[in-house]
Amino acid sequence: MNRVWLKRYPEDVPAEINADRYTSLVDLFEQAAQRYADQTAFINMEQPMTYRQLEQKSRAFAAWLQSGLGLKKGDRVAIMMPNLLQYPVALFGVLRAGMIVVNVNPLYTPRELKHQLNDSGASAIVIVSNFAHTLEKVVAETAVRHVILTRLGDQLKPVKATLVNFVVKYIKKMVPKYHLPGAVTFRQALSQGAQMTYQRPDMTNDDLAFLQYTGGTTGVAKGAMLTHRNMQANLEQTKATYGKLLRDGKEFVVTALPLYHVFALTVNCLLFFELGGQNLLITNPRDIPGFVKTLAKYPFTAITGVNTLFNALLNDAHFNQLDFSTLRLSAGGGMAVQKAVAERWEKLTGHYLLEGYGLTECSPLVSVNPYDITEHTGSIGLPVPSTDVRVIDDQGKDAAPGEPGELWIRGPQVMAGYWQRPDATDEVLKNGWLLSGDIVTVDPQGFIRIVDRKKDMIIVSGFNVYPNEIEDVLMQHPKVREAAAIGVPSDLSGEAVKVCIVKKDASLTKEELLDHCRRQLTGYKVPKIIEFRDELPKSNVGKILRRELRDEAGSSTR
Repeated sequence: MNRVWLKRYPEDVPAEINADRYTSLVDLFEQAAQRYADQTAFINMEQPMTYRQLEQKSRAFAAWLQSGLGLKKGDRVAIMMPNLLQYPVALFGVLRAGMIVVNVNPLYTPRELKHQLNDSGASAIVIVSNFAHTLEKVVAETAVRHVILTRLGDQLKPVKATLVNFVVKYIKKMVPKYHLPGAVTFRQALSQGAQMTYQRPDMTNDDLAFLQYTGGTTGVAKGAMLTHRNMQANLEQTKATYGKLLRDGKEFVVTALPLYHVFALTVNCLLFFELGGQNLLITNPRDIPGFVKTLAKYPFTAITGVNTLFNALLNDAHFNQLDFSTLRLSAGGGMAVQKAVAERWEKLTGHYLLEGYGLTECSPLVSVNPYDITEHTGSIGLPVPSTDVRVIDDQGKDAAPGEPGELWIRGPQVMAGYWQRPDATDEVLKNGWLLSGDIVTVDPQGFIRIVDRKKDMIIVSGFNVYPNEIEDVLMQHPKVREAAAIGVPSDLSGEAVKVCIVKKDASLTKEELLDHCRRQLTGYKVPKIIEFRDELPKSNVGKILRRELRDEAGSSTR
């Protein structure tokens, strides 16, 4: 597919980006830290950290990794924590030491943590004490030789730090007992590192920056090898696409998605750091009342999230009373943004919820809606600059215009491959093209629409049924809070559509929902099974886990 789609972007969006504007992410960091030295870079629990302070702390941590631990360029260092001020210090410290960041989900089970540590070969891990008990169970079975411990409040001012750490441990009892002999505290590492000499390593954009593990929804989780160029390219692509919405040194972004998630890592952390923005880190976005109370204190200009987060905010009465006059950019990704949510968001804030699409393997952004779009169309937008796409049908040929097929992607943001998994790499990388596994259509203007993941598709009597379409219809019902659609075995049709619903209004009945669906869906798409639930299973970033619902349904039929 050629790039005729670029004509649909506003004129100030370039066709190509420069993926080598900086020699590495370290070069990017150093220039931004110098340019915006005395401006606030990150805020967490009302505690600000300036660019200068972050430069000093990350330099100390880098020096300690090099001299204190004797780690070398290319060694892997795991980071396992939620959004705290410690995260950017550790992140940039590892990168500045020439090492590779292995982002770890703090909610991992011991089995999942063991796999990721062993697969990556991480020799050190920075972990918040709340999850140290998980590490204790497996650390002896991994290559990890160095454990760096931190507590939630450790980067706050002394009095507040003491209070937060006391409440977390003794009042809320959020720190299970653990035993990790030989562990060093993050504070000790920074204190010792400040007395050591930092040696800036020779680095290029071809060096690996991150091992970013996929969710492991099918098979074993794999580490996508993302280079400094991959990440810098995606930063430049995002910056070019959002164009006039972003102003150097003046943005204030709300980061509710965890920074260990690739969407927040690239768009919130790296992009807004390079722009000299302020970044509000939300440690626990699931506490919606607390989240909204924090938002009320700041004139934020940008917010990113997944559909479930935006939906939860919209259902909070206090959020509806906030002042959105400074808001300039609202971006949704990670899962489909439902029409009902997008329309409510626009009505409340006056800004369209710009839906984008990405993959861990693409650093992650692939496409996004233009910033001047005037309505929610359900499209995931246009390919970002310097990105080509193809739509491949079941016969392995380019699909006819408007026909569904698998999305293939080529661009500077595409990963180098999966860490130490050449066979898995060969399955998804073909002659420079990444096979996404997503079924899409492309309209004459180049706008892409996700039909669904291959593995999520439901086949009813030979007809393809896509969960996204069912869920979008269900969410348009005023009494539905959340919805998920899956396929379950059926003797009559092979598979049948089952939907799991969280009510917004307790009076909602199955008959009401069926009537609603029959008015908007072809017969074979209408749910055969409706199940009301108090909640739906979600990932750590709030993505509804259809896989868990399918697993439950499968076990109940056996």
